[in-house]
Amino acid sequence: MADQSWAMKGEFVRSCNCTLFCPCVVSRGDHPPTEGHCLAWAGIRIDAGHFGDVDLSGLNVGLILESPGPMSRGNWTVGLFVDASASIYARKAIGKVFSGAAGGSASPFATHVGRFLGVEHIPIAYETNGRTRVFRIPKIIDGEVTPIRGRDPEKDTVISNSDYWIGPDITVARSDRSQLCAYGRNWDFAGRSAEICKLDWRGP
Repeated sequence: MADQSWAMKGEFVRSCNCTLFCPCVVSRGDHPPTEGHCLAWAGIRIDAGHFGDVDLSGLNVGLILESPGPMSRGNWTVGLFVDASASIYARKAIGKVFSGAAGGSASPFATHVGRFLGVEHIPIAYETNGRTRVFRIPKIIDGEVTPIRGRDPEKDTVISNSDYWIGPDITVARSDRSQLCAYGRNWDFAGRSAEICKLDWRGP
């Protein structure tokens, strides 16, 4: 049987429609989003990763995600965007991870997704400009997310040691620019909640 172990290390950025910092982070998804439902896009930068012997390092991934209520209740709608530079083997591996089929850290996708919109292979850019994360998928997502400074203006506001499924340490941020046009959706979340997390996922 082929090796099904996998790992991804890198960074995760998310922008959503919550007007204040997303309550899902500290409530483990049990608290309703500030607008009653969640609309979000996310970007993943894989600095180092593999699925079996398939190298995933240097690839970017995008997600569109909707939840009709508290995220812990599931019935999510999800769409996946995979870096055009990914090999056919890497595309299949990323598809397995983000469907939840590969288990491990991404297993909530298997238990909580009720509708899958599809997967697109397209150029994706994830860059850091000073403190700001810039995430772009041409004609689909145009996002810029900046951390909120803490009492010490040289440091970002960080929630540490949480039980958030993405990662335990979350940088509180705000979307400077956040536009999405995909799958019949047309969103603009500028000025609303955002987050940045170090990604350290593995499975199964």
